[in-house]
Amino acid sequence: MRTNIMTNPLLPPEQIERLFDSLDRIASALEASPSAQHQQITDFSQAFAYRWQRSHGIHHAPHLIPVTAPQLIAFDQLCNIELQIERLYQNTLQFLHGYPANNALMTGARGTGKSSLVRACLHEFHQQGLRLIEVEKQHLDDLPLIIELICQRPERFIVFCDDLSFEDGEHHYKALKTVLDGSVVGAAANVLIYATSNRRHLVTEKMVDNLEHRKDHQGEIHPSDSLEEKISLSDRFGLRLHFYSFSQDEYLTAVSQWVKSFGFAMNDSVRDEALHWATEHGSRSGRIASQFARDYAGRTLLKNEKLL
Repeated sequence: MRTNIMTNPLLPPEQIERLFDSLDRIASALEASPSAQHQQITDFSQAFAYRWQRSHGIHHAPHLIPVTAPQLIAFDQLCNIELQIERLYQNTLQFLHGYPANNALMTGARGTGKSSLVRACLHEFHQQGLRLIEVEKQHLDDLPLIIELICQRPERFIVFCDDLSFEDGEHHYKALKTVLDGSVVGAAANVLIYATSNRRHLVTEKMVDNLEHRKDHQGEIHPSDSLEEKISLSDRFGLRLHFYSFSQDEYLTAVSQWVKSFGFAMNDSVRDEALHWATEHGSRSGRIASQFARDYAGRTLLKNEKLL
């Protein structure tokens, strides 16, 4: 159709471009309309984990995609975060029983079990009606729509935002703030938000923010209000858990557990290899321990196979 119009001598090129611009705006408006967004009906019997998908085009409304084989982990597979496990377990249990519970923010060193702890909750409680919806930060503007889709469901939902942080110019955190607190929309009684981040404060803070607290050079009358807006997002999570880098002993404990899960024993040779692995990777964490154990188990099994 575009080709036919472009070759029509009755329409000047400028008018053609304006026509297509108008059609694009109409298509975008139709895609964002409530009627288009509710065309997709989710069958919640398909899975207990879902991912929010926002596709482009007039015939692709945002919808939930079932994750048929989610990566889960048991609580007893997690090392060195016993306090964090206890508190998030208790919070989730309260939520499942219909008692008051808090939205949770897990921050701290990378690879220390933040995301794994959320997946452990799903592993533990999915048979009791717990469901998880993973939402990427660029889709947080859709949170009110997601809540509207699930608020009347009998299941209990955790909306999971992994590795959450916001740079200058990103404004999706405002939609998250609105849902967490301060809006008549809010979150439904059957919805909690669990988020992870490597930062204590989710929105980037710069030295210039402190300078502007005293004197704003860009005309803002109350620059301290902008600074408060940036740091207040974390405060809206009622449960805040921090995760710390592992000591050498804690790292080796995690290595021992992972190695045993693959059917091998911890010994001095494995210990030395694990420490060398951590040095090469510049970190000691549960993730590094798991990666080493997989490498060690794979190499050893392949070596034993060749000896047969």
